[in-house]
Amino acid sequence: MTRRPPAQASTDDFALVEAPIPELRPGQVLVRNTHLSVDPYMRGRMDGRPSYIPPFPLNAPLEGGAVGVIAESRADGVKPGQVVEHFLGLREATVIDAAGVVPIDTDDLPAETFLGVLGVTGLTAWLGITQVASVRPGDTVFVTGAAGAVGSIAGQLARLRGAKRVIGSAGSSAKVRHLVDDLGFDTAFDYHDGAAGERLARAAPDGIDVVFDNVGGAQLEAAIDNLRVARLALCGMASQYDGREPHGVRNLYELVTKRATARGFPVTDHQDQMPAFRAEVGSWVRSGEIVHRQTVLDGIERVPEALLGLLHSGAATIGKAVVRLQDQA
Repeated sequence: MTRRPPAQASTDDFALVEAPIPELRPGQVLVRNTHLSVDPYMRGRMDGRPSYIPPFPLNAPLEGGAVGVIAESRADGVKPGQVVEHFLGLREATVIDAAGVVPIDTDDLPAETFLGVLGVTGLTAWLGITQVASVRPGDTVFVTGAAGAVGSIAGQLARLRGAKRVIGSAGSSAKVRHLVDDLGFDTAFDYHDGAAGERLARAAPDGIDVVFDNVGGAQLEAAIDNLRVARLALCGMASQYDGREPHGVRNLYELVTKRATARGFPVTDHQDQMPAFRAEVGSWVRSGEIVHRQTVLDGIERVPEALLGLLHSGAATIGKAVVRLQDQA
């Protein structure tokens, strides 16, 4: 990244730079990356403001989740050819201390699965549904941004945990059809098509028990208007990303009168739960009970395009955004 965006991010904020691969020191490995994770939180890291994760430094390689193959090793117990995951992605090759890579088993699942449904995005959905909002049998659940990497898994997890009704919002008619036809949501709506509060009142006439919110703003306000005694898992605020002016939520007092619990949960606080999450959700992925989609772009030069595509209302990205480095495989 070459500059901090003054408002909306653009391809002018990035540069593709070639650099020599440094020699390995003892305890280090060289990973040839095969797939890179691109996620909405990265937009926040482009700004200079402190948050739960540090901003991207200027004029330095970007980082993010990646999977790849060990090409060279100077570390005991790590051998060339092993498939691993790590967090020094957004580059074709990574030299990293061996402690920073985790071997993954790709015998029955593609490696890139561990960037999406069985990666941090899936963990985020699982935490919000099972622990923060604690979905119970009989609940009516509303997921905002439901066609994205996290929301699409959150809605399916709610259904698997016995929710009576799962409602989703998305940014296009194609995404709405995907939620209902492919992912098993009971109903969904395009938030461009009329007031979200009215759509929710029709979809859940008896009220909402759980909100999994990725969007904030007008959609969160609409959800609060339609709550029963409820639990809200606050995962993201996409309506405020990329230079957008925040939409003030004007009905927060209803959280008091409706005895609601609202909790934010940065996934970085819960990495220790990854094994338990993968044990439970991995069985559903392997059985086909959880459906997961990826939007794949080929080539390191398409990282900016992949990120910007996540930030635009109604963009074509469905599910997890991944950049594939075919020539690295």
